[in-house]
Amino acid sequence: MFKQDLVDFSFGELQNFCKDKDLPKFRATQIWRWIYCFGLKSFDEMNNISKSTRELLDDISLISRPQISEMQISADGTIKWLIKLKDNYEVETVYIPQDDRGTVCLSSQVGCTLNCSFCHTGTQALVRNLQSGEIIGQLMIVMDHLNDWPSGKNNRKVTNIVMMGMGEPLYNFENVRDGILVMSDDAGLSISKRKITLSTSGIVPKIRMAGNEIGSMLAISLHATNNDLRNEIVPINKK
Repeated sequence: MFKQDLVDFSFGELQNFCKDKDLPKFRATQIWRWIYCFGLKSFDEMNNISKSTRELLDDISLISRPQISEMQISADGTIKWLIKLKDNYEVETVYIPQDDRGTVCLSSQVGCTLNCSFCHTGTQALVRNLQSGEIIGQLMIVMDHLNDWPSGKNNRKVTNIVMMGMGEPLYNFENVRDGILVMSDDAGLSISKRKITLSTSGIVPKIRMAGNEIGSMLAISLHATNNDLRNEIVPINKK
């Protein structure tokens, strides 16, 4: 039987899912908080939900995490994961601790089309965009490893998010937008949009859309001090 992965849902979509299963409206809020405030992966642990409802949810849905293919820890505490997706493609996720903050770099695509000369990902063909749940799943793997649940606790280890892993985020606009909106939701992962930075090589038509629909911080990677050099090392500059 096909099971719906609840991490793929926005809150509105989770509400509709519950409505379709004749569950009360408040059930979506409970499930959302268990997934994104407490990091639960099992319905059995959702102790304010009746046993019959938990059994129903277990029959028709799941709460997934991507698999970890490899993890490397450096001397300065930086951690890098090679994460395997359901179709066996892999992306990188990195956690960088710095004094009073911890930054997670998330990937948005498998491969990339931009061919920036300094970037290894640019040597790989673009395979596909990540779904919003796959973007969020990377962050949840980091929080699992760091034991950084519940999300609202003091002295969180994950304080900042940067969309600057594999891929160009603005070429996967809708899924990146939906992922960031889940990460910044006050009733869930609760990471302020001021602490989330979308890093782009400069996909100009999408920048205004990002401001209107996402509202996170924006970083434009220049990589050069003049236009001629940027044309050479960042080919998207010519467009």
